[in-house]
Amino acid sequence: MNEEAARVLETFGAETKVFDPSGLPLPDECDATHPKVAELRDLVNWCEGMVWCSPERHGTITGIMKAQIDWIPLSLGAVRPTQGKTLAVMQVNGGSQSFNTVNALRVLGRWMRMITIPNQSSVAKAFLEFDDDGRMKPSGFYNRMVDVMEELVKFTLLTRDVSSYLTDRYSERVESGKDLIDRVNSKRA
Repeated sequence: MNEEAARVLETFGAETKVFDPSGLPLPDECDATHPKVAELRDLVNWCEGMVWCSPERHGTITGIMKAQIDWIPLSLGAVRPTQGKTLAVMQVNGGSQSFNTVNALRVLGRWMRMITIPNQSSVAKAFLEFDDDGRMKPSGFYNRMVDVMEELVKFTLLTRDVSSYLTDRYSERVESGKDLIDRVNSKRA
């Protein structure tokens, strides 16, 4: 579904890049210099918005989806690489429709201070919704995915020039990035 969403975003004029998590190590298994971790972090820094899509497994997101999110740092020094970026969430299901995965992704996006758009997509019985070439068939599910991508583009354009204003916080204005790092890394007796 990610590839289909990327095609739709490109028709709206967006530049897209899709991260392939194959070979991504588990969080804390190595350091951030691992090539797949570096690739993921470079993409996070590059983008203005993201689409997170996960199959639902055992009632929530998959482990590889969570590993990808866990490798995205909440901060690099005093810079939060996800803060103010837009986010669309989607899920695919092997069976009946559920919203557990999109709800979990939404919570994670908000935790990472992303502007998580109101719309979302959940595709039931996904194995019936794609043709032999991997393209999504025309359906209400397809239309909903297009709606979500359209809304992502609109929110990205609407917030592009005001993102830093919208995510500006009092607590961060009264403590410099250096002071924050020093406080967090200090050893208290």
